[in-house]
Formats: sequence, structure tokens, C-alpha cells
Amino acid sequence: MSMNWDKLICDKRLGLEDHHDDKHGVRSDFERDYDRLVFSSPFRRLQNKTQVFPLPGSIFVHNRLTHSLEVSSVGKSLAREIAIRLMPRYQGEPWAYKLRDIGEIVAAACLAHDLGNPPFGHSGEKTIGAYFSEGAGLALRDKFTIGQWNDLTHFEGNANSLRTLVHQFKGRRPGGFAMTYSTLASIVKYPYSSTQAGSNGKFGFFTSEKEVFERIAGELGLVQLGPERYARHPLVYLVEAADDICYQVMDIEDGHKLKIISTEETLELLLAFFDDDRQQHMRQVMTHVADPNEQVGYLRSCTVGLLVQECAKTFVDNEPQIMAGTFTGSLIDHIAPRAAQGYQRCSRLAYDKLYRASYVVDVDLAGNRIINLLLSKLIEAVLHPERNYSQLLLNKFPQQYDVHAPTLFEKIQAVLDHISAMTDVYALNLYRQLNGIALPTV
Repeated sequence: MSMNWDKLICDKRLGLEDHHDDKHGVRSDFERDYDRLVFSSPFRRLQNKTQVFPLPGSIFVHNRLTHSLEVSSVGKSLAREIAIRLMPRYQGEPWAYKLRDIGEIVAAACLAHDLGNPPFGHSGEKTIGAYFSEGAGLALRDKFTIGQWNDLTHFEGNANSLRTLVHQFKGRRPGGFAMTYSTLASIVKYPYSSTQAGSNGKFGFFTSEKEVFERIAGELGLVQLGPERYARHPLVYLVEAADDICYQVMDIEDGHKLKIISTEETLELLLAFFDDDRQQHMRQVMTHVADPNEQVGYLRSCTVGLLVQECAKTFVDNEPQIMAGTFTGSLIDHIAPRAAQGYQRCSRLAYDKLYRASYVVDVDLAGNRIINLLLSKLIEAVLHPERNYSQLLLNKFPQQYDVHAPTLFEKIQAVLDHISAMTDVYALNLYRQLNGIALPTV
């Protein structure tokens, strides 16, 4: 069995299936997905969430919002390059025109890929999972099914992004954001449940969204690989590649701006992606630019362009395996040797010098402390709503989070929904208030 583009590119909207039509206008339904995300509150909040480095002071580095915008830009370019290369292959097929839409689908999915990430970067995800697997939340173990417990102990931002988009929060419409099926499927990097996550603990949908994802998978014809496990929608590989390209290359640029990496080392690192002739040309171009940041910006642009071409070639060359669900690894894993070696050098340096930098670790430590306290206080409030302190605290929950849901798992999810939606600054301020070391101002 193999997937096919005719079914994979689908503009049916979740929650609005009965109102689906083939209307045509200035904007496609996939462009509407993109616009809907840009104007949404969860997307705007990304501007105040940590990417890698602490939120900027005098030196501007990436936050989740700027990262998502750049990923969307790169993803759209990558998708359009692939569409151009695939069109001759499917020339004559009545649905071939649909391939022109994959740029808009990927652009929207890239905007949404980090919507479910909690504050304080990836350490926020780990802190939530650890709260249940080794912290105070461990006492609740017997109150959940195996699937629910796996959801909590392996809390995954990717699965939470899907939930953010599809869950009918209190007072909201069915279908959540009412996104198209193709855009929703394109953000699910790990299309299986937490019980199928394996050793790395990664998964793509919570038990609460299992039925929704299976409905989407069935409509799009995703290959089912086993119980609660599917092959990726092919466009996931493009979203993943755009994310890989941006965070790796942009982190190096941020490291240079923060003077963690010297200009000379940064230039050599990025030049190493290219052959001798291209390097010579690039060095000649840089002689006309004296500003080191501009030199790095020029090489960063060239490197991103090269990786887009490499990933496009890899996708098209391996399309039969991707469509069959048998392709393994990411597109970056299969690019040409020189580019792959350049990418690996960036990855090693980022791990050694950037991700373990003192102020990155300081954010992780502070975030761990903040999220643990918020989890403890808010979960206690939903467990014991009759208490006076709990009633005060429950009044701080936005109305859309159902803290009085009929099941304990849904109540805990309401807490996780609230915490995940917080910006770094909001979480810090709430932490200070709950500790009695800060009072709100009007």
C-alpha cells in the first residue's frame, strides 16, 4: 500500500466537514490556515517564549515566534522547490495541480509546529514529564490508564501542538481552529500514541486526541504501520527539515552575536558546507563587506539555500519510499556528504558551546523550579476545589480550561493546557505571586 497526493492534499476542515465545498477565491483554504494562525493568540504568545537562549536584552536572539516565522519561510521555499521537481513526474494526472498547494500547507504547518511547547524551551517539556515520572505527580499513578500515564510522563510538545489546534476548549467551536486535514497532519512529526513511543519517548497525539488523528489519517490515506501507529504524512519531512535547518544554522548565528563563537570560527564553520570553488567565490564577496555580522548573515543565507536544495533532492529521490511509509530518518540524514559533514560540525559545536552555555543552563534550572511549583499548586487546586486557597487559584484559570471536567485526567490536562500556554514572563510572575514575593500592579 502506498499513499497518493490526491488524497494527501485535502482542504476539508476539522469540525466543518458538513460545510465543505470546492469554492474558489483569492485565498486557498491552506492560505486561510496560515492567516488564521498568524492572527491567533497562541501564535502571538510565542514571542515571549524561549527558543534556546534567554529572551533578549540588548542583543536580539531568536525566540519561538521568530524561529517559527523563519521555519515557515524556509519550509515554503523547500516545498515549492519539491513541487517544481515533482510536476513533470505526475504530468497528465488529473490531480497534479494540487501539488502547487504544498508550499502553503507546509508554510502553515511550520507556523504551528511549536504552538504546544511550554515556557522555558525544551526543558519545559522535560520538567512536566519528570513531575509525573519522578516528582510529586508520581503519587497519582494509580488514577490513570496506561495510555494516560504515558501521555503525562512523556509529555510532548508536538502532541500538545495538535491538541492546541484541534481540541474543543470550553466555550469554543468544535474542531478547535478548524484547520484543514492536510495542515494538521503535516505537523504530526511522530504519528503514533504515547504507548508506541519507544525509548526516545516521542509521540504525536495524546489519548484525548487519538480519535481525531485517526479520522484525519483515514481521510488522507496515511499508511497504518500498527495499532495506534501510522506513517508520516510526506509533508512532515519538509516541516522537519525546515526546522532542522533553521535551528541549527540560526543557533550558530545567535552564538556569534552573543560572542560565544568567534567570527573566524563561525565563518569557517559555514564555509565548510561548500566546495573549494564556491568557497573562493564567497570569500571574494565577503571582501566587500566589513561588518562581521553581515558576513555571517551572508554565509547563513547561502547555507540555508544549499540545505534547501539538498533536502529537496533527497525528498524527490526517495519519494517512492516516503509514500510507502518505509523511508527512515530525516531528510537531513540523507543529504550529500559534504553538506552532511558541515551540518554535523554545526551540531557538535552547538551542543558543546551553546546548549551547555551557563545562561542557557540557568534558564533551564529556573524554568524547572518555576514549572514544578506551578504544577504542584495548580494540580492541588483541581484535586481539592473545595478549599479556600484552591478557589482563589482556580479563579486565575482562563475560562476556556475546564478545571471542573468530569474526569481527573481532563482536569490535569486543563492544568497542562494552562501552563503550556504561558509565556516565560507570565509563568515567572505567577511563580512570584504564589510564593508571596511579588504583588500584581494595576
